[in-house]
Order: sequence, then C-alpha cells, then structure tokens
Amino acid sequence: MSRTPFVGGNFKCTGTASSLTSLVKGFNDSITGYPEVEVVIAPGTGYLGLVKAVAHRNIGISAQNCVPKSGAYTGEMSAEQVKDMGLPYVILGHSERRHVFRETDAEIAAKVKAALAQKLCVIFCVGEKLDEREANKTQEVCFHQMKAALTTIAPADWKNIVIAYEPVWAIGTGKVASPEQAQEATALIRSWLSDNINASVASSTRILYGGSVNAKNCADLWARRDIDGFLVGGASTKPEFSEIVKACVKPKAK
Repeated sequence: MSRTPFVGGNFKCTGTASSLTSLVKGFNDSITGYPEVEVVIAPGTGYLGLVKAVAHRNIGISAQNCVPKSGAYTGEMSAEQVKDMGLPYVILGHSERRHVFRETDAEIAAKVKAALAQKLCVIFCVGEKLDEREANKTQEVCFHQMKAALTTIAPADWKNIVIAYEPVWAIGTGKVASPEQAQEATALIRSWLSDNINASVASSTRILYGGSVNAKNCADLWARRDIDGFLVGGASTKPEFSEIVKACVKPKAK
C-alpha cells in the first residue's frame, strides 16, 4: 500500500512572533509546491494563532500537547480547545512529556482517546532511552508504549494515527540512529501493528523517524522501506526544513 509521506516540524519552546513569522513565510515559498508530502508544523501554544494565520493553507498546524478535557487545569489546553482553534493535529507521548514532565502511560492513553474523540490526527511518539537501547530493550519499550495507548482504538480511528519512532538518545543530541537502526525499529513497530491490531492497519499507518534529522541525513533515512517521513526538531526551525520535505518526494526503491 502506498502511504503519503509525512513531515512534521516540532518547534518546541522556541521562537518569537517576529522569528516565527519570518520562518513560516519562508516555508510558504519553499515547501508548498510539494503536495505529495503532508507537511505539519507545531509551534508553541502561545504562537498557534499567529502561525496558523501566517502559514499557507497547504501547511498543517499542530498543537504540541493537550489534556483530555476542559476545566480547572491552569496552563493547559484541552483536546476540545485544539479542535475549536481549527487545528487538525496534536503531538502526544513525546519523550520530553514522558521523561521531563513525567506523564504516565495512563495519562498519555487518556489524551489519545480524547484527541481521537475530537477527530484530531494524533502524532504518537514512542522511543527508548540510551540505557534501554544499550540493554537491547528497544522493542520492549516501544511495544509497551504502544500497548498502553493504542490497543483500544476503534478501527475507524486508525486513519487519524501517525506513529513517530524517536529514540530518546538521539533527540537534540546530534546523535542519529543509523538508517539500519531506524529501519529495524520502524519495521518492529509495523510488525506490532500487524500482530496486535491487523494487517491493514500495519500496511496503512505511517511511521516516522525523529531524532536529530537534518538536511544531510534525511535522504539516507528516507530510503528505508518502513520510514514514511520524519518528526523534526531543531532543523524544523531552520530553512533546511524544506530540504527534508523535498527528500520525501523521491520515490522509494522497489
């Protein structure tokens, strides 16, 4: 099955009104001519409205996080509010949410459920820390994270799931999983989907790689069979993001 390439840019907690306006206007010129790639950017919460207003209609806008419901949750944004802002996407389960803000599997699962109920597309992140990689626990960690949040998803909702494999040891460190390591992990994720959901979901679900992706290494990573695109951190706040998008236009070898 042919899967539409997906490239997401996670700006994290960076940028100002001026710098983000300039950056996104540059993207409007450099990456909107590639309709065969689904491009999504995720600015900080305070800049979502600004970026949405500036971005070309072919660039999707994502929230970086949400909580399951509206209410007395100071400093948060609910899935309902993400939907109400006209944002089609939300990133959930990112390693920084898991390991810096100590979100539990149960909390992330509740967020996924709420986001899907609002018909949002969930960019769901999984990945292992360095000690887990060195202990050969990549499969165990990724499978556990997926089992905790994805096994109760209704069949109709799988079209709104994109999985991002992001080895924690490669995020913002300059270290990158080799193309072979990235392919091995994404293939394992696809096998889990086949074994625990069904073959159709495994074939259709897009699996991304994230972890110090840049213009220099993206082509080698993209060439791997089970990598359907990228979730990009630091490089998404630079003009080279357009080169990563363009790399995903190239057909994969049969």
